[in-house]
Amino acid sequence: MDIEAEFPELSGYRKVCTRLHPRAGTAGRQESSVGGPFLWPQDEPWPTCRAPHPRNRGRRVEDVHAWRRVLAEAWRRDPDVGPSQEERDILSALEQVHHVPGLSDTAPVPLLPVAQLFVRDIPGLVAPPGCDLLQVLWCPFDSHGPQSGPGVLVQWRSSSGIGAALAEPPLPEVIGDAGYVPEPCLLDPEQVVEHEYQELLSETLQEQLEAWEAEAEEAAEDSYDDESEFVTYHHDLSIAPGWKIGGYASWNVTGPSEAKCSCGESMQLLLKIDSREWDSGTLSWVPLEDRELINESEANAPTQVTVGRGGSLNIFSCPADPAHEHKVILQG
Repeated sequence: MDIEAEFPELSGYRKVCTRLHPRAGTAGRQESSVGGPFLWPQDEPWPTCRAPHPRNRGRRVEDVHAWRRVLAEAWRRDPDVGPSQEERDILSALEQVHHVPGLSDTAPVPLLPVAQLFVRDIPGLVAPPGCDLLQVLWCPFDSHGPQSGPGVLVQWRSSSGIGAALAEPPLPEVIGDAGYVPEPCLLDPEQVVEHEYQELLSETLQEQLEAWEAEAEEAAEDSYDDESEFVTYHHDLSIAPGWKIGGYASWNVTGPSEAKCSCGESMQLLLKIDSREWDSGTLSWVPLEDRELINESEANAPTQVTVGRGGSLNIFSCPADPAHEHKVILQG
C-alpha cells in the first residue's frame, strides 16, 4: 500500500535502500557475493585480528560447512525423518570443539571474508573517490567492543589496480561461533522505499499511526476470520528485513541512538548484515521469487549467518567521506 497517501508527512521520512537478496550460489572473484571468493591482491597481506580475546577453542571452518551440507541433504532426502544414524554420527563429529594449544589471546587470527560488493552491481552504494569495491571481513569470535560481537573490518579498494589475485585466503584454525561462517551466496539487488524507525518519527505522526493500527486491528478482529491479518507500520511499511545497503537502521534492541563520525558528521547506514531475510512478522517483505519457499526450513537464512541471538549488525559510514572510520552497532 502507499502509506504516504494515508500519511503525507511520511514523505519527509523516506529513503531508498538496496536489498541484496542473497541466495545460495557460487560467485567468481569478479562478482558481488556473500561468503564468496574475494578479489584480493596476491602481494597484500591478509588482515588478521590481534584484539585480546580467547581464540584457542572452537570449531573448524571446513567442519561448519560440511555439517550444514550433511544436514541439508538429509532433510532434503527425507523431510519427515531427517538424518540417519550414520549421518547423526557424522554430524556429531563435525560439531566437535577443538583446542589449539599455545594460541595466545593476542595471536593473529585471519579474518573471514563476509561480503564483497562492486559499485557497478549495487545501486546506491557510494564509494570513496577512486574506489569501486567494498569488502567486509570479520574476526569470528565475540568480545569485540562494548557490544561484543565479531570484530569487523571494512575495506574500500579499486578493483582495476589489484593485478594478480590471491588464490585462497588463510583460514583461522578454529572459530568461536558457527554463525560467523557465511555460506556462499549470489546477490539479486532490488531497490525499495523505506520509512524511518517509528520511535524517530514526530510525536504527532506516531500517535496517528498508532490510532490507524488500532483501528485496523479492531476491524480484523471483527471479521471473525482467524487468519485475518492487518498491516502495521513497523513490520510491513517501515524498514526492510535482510541484508541491505543504505536506508534506515532498526533499533528494536537498543532503542534509537546516533552514530557520530570523528569529523562530527552524523553517520548513515552503509550495510546491514541480518540473521534472517524475513520472519513471521515480516512476511509482506518476502520477494515474489521466494514466496513458494516461505514454509521451507532455513529458506529465510541462505547465508547461515547468525548475529548475536539472531539479530542484525549495522555498519555506518560518514556521508562526508566514506573513507572515514566506520562504526558498527549490533542489534541482536
